[in-house]
Amino acid sequence: MNRLTRRWLRLVLLLSLFGSLLSMLPGAMAEEASNVESLKESVLTLNRDLLILEEELLYPASTQVAVYVSMDLGTFFNLDAIKLEIDGQLVASELYTDKQTGALFRGGVQRLYVGNLKTGEHEISAFFTGRGPHKDYKRGAKLVISKAQDPVVLELRIIDSTAQLQPEFSIKEWQM
Repeated sequence: MNRLTRRWLRLVLLLSLFGSLLSMLPGAMAEEASNVESLKESVLTLNRDLLILEEELLYPASTQVAVYVSMDLGTFFNLDAIKLEIDGQLVASELYTDKQTGALFRGGVQRLYVGNLKTGEHEISAFFTGRGPHKDYKRGAKLVISKAQDPVVLELRIIDSTAQLQPEFSIKEWQM
């Protein structure tokens, strides 16, 4: 065989090899994409499990206290801020945007605080700051709870009182 024929055969062989590699490439890429998606799902599942475990370790049910915020129609009060104290210690404060208060008006509930409390009596105080149609408000609500081994769930409620034409602020303890 002459030199030109050998080169021609090598070129044909390389082209056929390259063509077969190209035909295998989409299948390999699809398999790799599937592996990547499977890996993403595993990481998300692991992350969720770790978050649940972390919450169980940090806030065991026997010492857990959770405080949520809810609002009524909001005709007489536009929320600006909330401060939450437990036994005289500030544990949470939140400044609200119009978007957040709008979500609360539409029935949303916000988790303001999750923490631990020892068993016994505790004083929960919440201070609400906001604007009404005719004046600014700075009001508070207090509740004394007796913490046992069960978790405590509290709701800071802001309700429009049509009888008094002003907002009412309260703290409600939910039974588990």
